[in-house]
Amino acid sequence: MQVDDTDRRILRQIQAEPAALPSDLAERAGVTAATFARRLERMRAAGVVKAIREEVDWRALGYGVEVSLRVTLDKTEPRAFDEFIAAAREVPEVISIGTFLGRVDARLLVIARDMADYQRIYREKILTLPHMTDIEALMQVATIKDSQSVPL
Repeated sequence: MQVDDTDRRILRQIQAEPAALPSDLAERAGVTAATFARRLERMRAAGVVKAIREEVDWRALGYGVEVSLRVTLDKTEPRAFDEFIAAAREVPEVISIGTFLGRVDARLLVIARDMADYQRIYREKILTLPHMTDIEALMQVATIKDSQSVPL
């Protein structure tokens, strides 16, 4: 789908403040509410805009530890990826799962309340995941940039 300057203005406003009223977003984008609604619906239908949603800050809920786990899987097992991913999805503290080409097969983002909680999660839930041959933990110290915004 081709987006024009008006679409980009609308998208910039949605990215900047997704919870704002559509009429306010339309005004900031310099279009009427009807134009805003029509173009937004067109971009949704084309898959450009998937959802406008609220985000829960897990840190505000008491989760103070974030660990990125790089996992290598047993590539001799044909169902290793599928079974590992299915099991990892069942761990509530795993908030993100990504798969990769290369030496590392998957990355899990794990949150915990504190280090004792992380140790429990790691021992009871992570180490029991199937088909892992290697795991490396990277403890996040700071978030420098965390944006889903597209440069428009």
